Amino acid sequence: MKRLALFSCLLSLAPVLALADDSPPPQGVWTGKGQVGYLSSEGNSDAKSANAAIDMALVEDPWKHEFHLGGLYGQSTGIVSAERWDTAWQSNYDLSKDLYVFGGLRYQHDMFSGFQYQASGTGGLGYKIFDTDSVKLSAQLGVGYRVLRPEDLVKDPAGEVTDRIPLESEKGAVATAGFDYDQKLTSSTTLTDKLLVESGSSDTLITNALAITVKISTKLSFAAGYAIQDNSKPPVGLKKLDTLETLNLVYSL
Repeated sequence: MKRLALFSCLLSLAPVLALADDSPPPQGVWTGKGQVGYLSSEGNSDAKSANAAIDMALVEDPWKHEFHLGGLYGQSTGIVSAERWDTAWQSNYDLSKDLYVFGGLRYQHDMFSGFQYQASGTGGLGYKIFDTDSVKLSAQLGVGYRVLRPEDLVKDPAGEVTDRIPLESEKGAVATAGFDYDQKLTSSTTLTDKLLVESGSSDTLITNALAITVKISTKLSFAAGYAIQDNSKPPVGLKKLDTLETLNLVYSL
C-alpha cells in the first residue's frame, strides 16, 4: 500500500521576532521567518525529501541587511539524489527614497549540480520601482567577482554517485542583475518572485524563486513554491536546468 505523508513545521535557528505581514519592520530589530517541509512516499515508489530555509532582515535607516540560509536533501529508492545548501547576505544603503547601493555575498554547495561550490561577491545600484503597502518591486544591476569549482560525477549503473573528481577552479569578473517582487493579492495571500542573474565568461547562472503564501493565522502560513536554477555551461553529462517544487508551512513569531 502506497503511503504519502507531508509534514511541515517551524524551523527556528535563533530567537527571531517577526511582525505580521501587514506591519512595517521595526528599526534596529532582526525580523525573520523559518520554514521547512518533508515528503515521504513508500510502496510502488520510495522517495524522501526535505527542505528548510530561514530568512532574516535588519532595518536601520538608511541601512537594510538581509540574510538567507537554505538546505535541500532528497532520496529516491534509497539513493541520495539531492543535497544542497546555500547562504547569502546583502546590505543596502539608501541614497534617496527609491535609489540605493548594495553589496552582496553568495555561496552554494550542491552535490549534484556538477559544481562543488559557487561563490560570488557583487555590488552595484538598485532602484525601487514600486514601494507601496500592496506592491513592492525593485531592480538592481552590478558587477563583482565569482569563483566556481566544477567537478565530474562518476555514477554506478544504479545511478548512485561513487566518486567525485574536482576540476580546476574558474575565477573571473561577473555582471549581475536581479528583480525582487512582492504583491499582496488579498489580505491573506501574497505572491513573491525573486530573480537573480550572474553572468561571466565561464558560465551564466540564473535562479528564480516563485512562491504564493496564504496566511492560516496571524503566525502561521502555507506556502507553495517553484524554483529554477540554470547553469549555461555545466560539466559534461549534466543537465543545465534544475527545478524544485515545495509545499511548506511558514511560522512567524
